[in-house]
Amino acid sequence: MREFLLLFLARLPLAMLHSAGWVSGQLLWLMRTKPARIALRNLEVCLPQLSDTKRRQLARHSLIATAYTLLESFRLWHGRADRAIKLVRRVEGEPALRTALARQQGVILLVPHLGNWEMVGLYCSRHYPMTSLYRTQRSPWFDDFILRGRQRFGAELVTTTSRGVRAAVRALKQQRILGILPDQNPGAGAGVSVPFFGIRTNTPVLPVRLAHQHQTPVLCAWAERLPRARGFVLHFEPLDNAIAGPDPEQAAALMNRELERIIRHKPEQYWWSHPRFRHRPEGEEPIY
Repeated sequence: MREFLLLFLARLPLAMLHSAGWVSGQLLWLMRTKPARIALRNLEVCLPQLSDTKRRQLARHSLIATAYTLLESFRLWHGRADRAIKLVRRVEGEPALRTALARQQGVILLVPHLGNWEMVGLYCSRHYPMTSLYRTQRSPWFDDFILRGRQRFGAELVTTTSRGVRAAVRALKQQRILGILPDQNPGAGAGVSVPFFGIRTNTPVLPVRLAHQHQTPVLCAWAERLPRARGFVLHFEPLDNAIAGPDPEQAAALMNRELERIIRHKPEQYWWSHPRFRHRPEGEEPIY
């Protein structure tokens, strides 16, 4: 029954999904839910230069965008394949991706939680050999539902475990794209504490270590959501070569600065309700 409902959503027009997402996001904000409180707190610490009114507007718009992303993703995963790909209306920077792949060292593609990150994975796996790291869901049936959708165009999905890391290394040696979500907490002992929007944040070092060890080019990709349910513009952007530097802490700090720069293009489409700063360095006060 649960899967039937999600498959039903996957067949609805994008405009209808956005209408439902707009209502859901508004309710999350008006009811001052936990995601709303987290989004507002993140904006307070990350963008203190903004007025209270502007931060509240951004938080509300971000909650709506997050609801859009969830509902859109059902359609991207399990709607008609041709219609899913046609939602990409324009692609900017793709020659940079092709140039990087031509070096025959693979490509590390950083995909922050900006716009609809699922669209990036589907587009890339449709056109290029791609492996992506992911975290399993708590619900086995939902995990399987998502995996089937993400793999529909031939992507290889591997978990963020030691086995998955070995698969990631193998993917680079096979000259594949390696997709990584770089703005999640990697867990205790798996990252370094470097600034992200000025806040010391546990940051994954796997992308920068792989880039250094294999001299792999690093790009960022994100799918900008167009207004009025018109689809997406995909952006591919090369990042500073120093991300592949020998010092993982410096490289991770640079990675975060590059991500900040890109997020500022469309901050209202960023996942601000994610508790990115939940784990604080020793001696620091909690943020939430």
